Order: sequence, then structure tokens, then C-alpha cells
Amino acid sequence: MNTIICTAFFGVVMMFFGVFVKSKKSPKYAAIIGLSAIILLNISELITGNSFFQIDIHEMLHFDNFNLLFITIALSCTLIYFLLSGSEIEKVGNHVGEYFALIFFVLCGISIAATFNTLLMLFIGIEIISIPLYILTASDKRNLKSNEAALKYFLMGAFSTGIMLMGIAFIYGGNPAASFHIDKIQLGIGKMPVMIAIGLLFLMVSMSFKVSAAPFHFWTPDVYDGAPTVFTSFMSTIVKAAGFFAFIRLFEHAFGVIQDQWQHLIIFITVATLLIGNVTAVFQQSVKRMLAYSSIAQAGFMLLALFALNGKAKEGILLYSAAYSLATIGMFGILTKMEDFTIDGFNGLAKEKPLLAFATTVFLLSLTGVPLTAGFQSKFFMLMAAVENGQHIWLVIVAVLFAAVSAYYYFKIIQSMYFKEAKTSGIVKLDALSKPFNIMLMVIVVIILIIGIYPEILIGWMYH
Repeated sequence: MNTIICTAFFGVVMMFFGVFVKSKKSPKYAAIIGLSAIILLNISELITGNSFFQIDIHEMLHFDNFNLLFITIALSCTLIYFLLSGSEIEKVGNHVGEYFALIFFVLCGISIAATFNTLLMLFIGIEIISIPLYILTASDKRNLKSNEAALKYFLMGAFSTGIMLMGIAFIYGGNPAASFHIDKIQLGIGKMPVMIAIGLLFLMVSMSFKVSAAPFHFWTPDVYDGAPTVFTSFMSTIVKAAGFFAFIRLFEHAFGVIQDQWQHLIIFITVATLLIGNVTAVFQQSVKRMLAYSSIAQAGFMLLALFALNGKAKEGILLYSAAYSLATIGMFGILTKMEDFTIDGFNGLAKEKPLLAFATTVFLLSLTGVPLTAGFQSKFFMLMAAVENGQHIWLVIVAVLFAAVSAYYYFKIIQSMYFKEAKTSGIVKLDALSKPFNIMLMVIVVIILIIGIYPEILIGWMYH
């Protein structure tokens, strides 16, 4: 509860900050201070189990170690994102305070989506996440690609929201308890009623859209490519992880007892997501667009948690949220400093900017799932969750094979950095090696390696 109220409050504060403070640098520092305070409040609630705000929420939200830990991860990754890329947010336009305000509102929606206990709160959380993102996507008004991406995102998002509402209506009308509470739908263990089946299908489609799972991924490459790079970083990491967390929470609590009746649909979506994301990423020459397709491929791995729905899956989704978010935030942070987004733009980077090349290598190795990185641990936990489920072991083999495919397009960038000569000078903008930027890159690298060696430092908080 601390996070929901405080993020909404700081969102309003940042709005007024943008009106009354003309400096473009001040909003970043205010946002960093405010977010740091919110993280401390959330950690306090995680440790003690008590919120500073005692509000009767009529069981519409539920707080436990699992979702509070996820919120802590989301907030911490956002703080790292502010510290690494906050200066790039200042360059997008003149309304810097409003950009940070919108991000705080998104964090409020993420907190609701992580703790919802009714279908209506799920809808509210998803919409509070989505609407500010439409605006951030279109924030570079001088760029036609940004405007086009925002329009596509808005239209597709509105359509998926309509499907979600229709699904909620069918679930409400079809469950015996006539309740929106996800724990009171009372499906039993028999076959699903027709209305419940239709509602479940609609919810699966709409949530698959939100997390860009195939075949509902078609909006993702254009939106990620068209949006300002600094906001693509936020959208493709923390927001995506929150969508998956909500997806898993919904299906575990509302439909977990009839998992065998919808599991085959998830298998189809998982395989399609892994196939389309990885195969399409292989042919991309733009690193930004390649990361968009690789985010679809990563979504395929995260869907293994929904397929399994067990203890290892919960640990895996927490590790994946941290590992994927950190590595991708780092990659997009480096991209914001690049003048050329193509793979050839990375040629010879190891000679000209060795620190930048080293950080890029660690991020790509983590995304690939190489041992000693957080990405390896997250993929390992996902595969273990699927194995422990005891069914469809072939799905694990398919996931491993596609992980090998992902190594091909990630390693193309490493090859360019270390084994090719730069054709032009000035690959990176002059401020790329500013001391704060370098320090944050190394901090992210260290965190990725620590989690990769000792994952219990993160997931242990679930059981304290």
C-alpha cells in the first residue's frame, strides 16, 4: 500500500514540479530522491508486513512477500534506469517534469497490477500502466515514427482493453459466486462452463497482447522502434515484467485448479513466441529493432512460469524480472549514446571505448543465458519449473534450442565490437564516457554477476 499511494503522490508532485521549476535537470534529481524514499518504504513493508497507510481496501488488494518483493525489484530497476538514463530523458523535449510524472503513474499501476485481488483492480492497474505509456511513446513530437508508434500502440491497446473487459464480464456472469474476486470464482475441478471458457480465452488474449506474446506481438517492433529510445528501455523491461507478474497472478489464483484445461493454449503461445521472436531477430540489422524482437523471445521464456505455476516458477519470474530488466536497461542506455543503431555501428567499439564494449558484452551474455550471469540463473529456474511440472518435457528442449538461436544474434554484436574494424570515427557521442554513466554501467554489471553467482540474495526475501 505504501508504494501505491506514494507513487501516485510523487506523480502529482512531479507534475507541479514541471510547471513551477524551469530547470531541465532538477526534475531528475527530485525523481531520484522521491523514488529512493518509496523504495525504503516498500522494503519496510516487506520486512515488517505493516503499511504506514491503514486503509480498508475490502480485500481488493493483497500484499505478501512475493508481490512486495517484485515491486521492490521494479522500483529498484527504475531507480537504476533514472540514474543511468535520466540525462537522456531531459533531451526528449521541454516537459521533463511531466515525463517523470508519467513514469511515477506507471509505477503506481505496476504496484496495483502486482497486488490485485479482483478482476476490476487488474483492469485499473493495467490501464494506469498503459495510458501514460501512450503519451511517452509520442513524446518526441518532431519525429513522425514516434507519432506513428503512439497511434498504433493506442489503437491496439484500446482494442485489447475492450477484449479484457469483455472477458471480465463473461467471468463475472459465468462463475457461481457472481464475484470479481479471483479467489472466489469457484470453478471446481470439472469442465469449465462455456461463459468461463470464453472469458478465460479473452483474458488470455488481452494479457498476451500486454506482454507482447505471439501471435499478439505485432505492435511491439514498430512501437519499440518508433518510441524515443530512453522510453523504449522502460517499456520493454519493467513494464513487460509487471505484465507477466499480473498474468501469472491472475491465472494461478483464478484458474489454477483447471490448469490442465488451458495449459495447451499456453504451450502454443510459448512455442510461437519463442519461434517468431528468435527467428525474426536473426535477420535484423538495427540493434534497437533486434532488441524489440529479442524481447518477444524473452517473453517466450517468461511464459514457462505461467506454464508451470509452481514454486520454482515464482522464483524464476522474480529472477527473470531483475536479470532481463537490468541487462536490457543497460543495453538501451548504451544505445542512447550511439550515433548508429545498426550492428555495423558497433564495429571496433572495443578499441575505441573498451569499458563500453565490456559492459555491452556482459549485458548480451546475460540476455543469452551464459553461466555466471543473472540471465543464466533466470533461464535455469524457468526450465527447472517446467521440468518440475512433470508434463510436456519436450517444451524444455524447445526452449533450450531457441536459447541457442538467440546466442547467434547476440554474439553478432560482440563479434562486431572485438573482431571488426571501425569504418568511421566518432562511433559514440562525446558524453558517453561521462563518469556517472560509466559508474552506473559498472554497477549494473556487478549486480548481474552477483545475482548470477548467488541468486539466493534476491529470492531469499520470499521466505524471510
